[in-house]
Amino acid sequence: MAINFMCRKIGMTQLFFETGECVPVTVLDAAPNRVVQKKVEERDGYSAVQLGSVERRPSRTPKPERGHFEKAGVAPQRYLEESRVTPEEAAEYEVGQEISVSIFSEGQRVDVIGTSKGCGTAGVVKRHGYAIKRRTHGTHEAFRHGGSIGAGAYPGRVIKGMGMPGRMGNERVTTLNVEVVRVDAEKGLIFVRGGVPGHNNGLVRVRSSVRAKS
Repeated sequence: MAINFMCRKIGMTQLFFETGECVPVTVLDAAPNRVVQKKVEERDGYSAVQLGSVERRPSRTPKPERGHFEKAGVAPQRYLEESRVTPEEAAEYEVGQEISVSIFSEGQRVDVIGTSKGCGTAGVVKRHGYAIKRRTHGTHEAFRHGGSIGAGAYPGRVIKGMGMPGRMGNERVTTLNVEVVRVDAEKGLIFVRGGVPGHNNGLVRVRSSVRAKS
């Protein structure tokens, strides 16, 4: 178990090393997160830590939420994220505590969770990678169609999981075993290898990898 540290995706760039290697990286703005609430098994039935990120004006915060933050002694936060942790891990945090990017280190393997870019309604070629029909031998007006979706006699229905046109993107995506290439604690930045889900300025969550790379 590990906390989900909230970051803001800035964009992609490249890092050059003394060995001559050029590594594509995604830059994450890892501003400090605040512990807003702790859940304990005796009271809540499970153990968790609630983090807040990005301060916002009290006038823009609903009154019930303002009371929630005032009880914790924390300024209103724009984003809240609850992370399941063990009771031993929860004991390491206190309400109001500031958690910085220093919890991550270079070479560490992490999971990055974000919301993928929304592409609206897409056809089967773009959404599922179906092949485009040959533009010859009698093919008319069906170059990007999906073709047959099942037999009429048996089973007489569309098989579950059949690739169909529909909404593409705008869903939760988790990228596993991403390498932390560099951590800039002074500027509060994390550089992770490759791309991560979501658009620039989008919210992403970074946690210690739950699955070791084989």
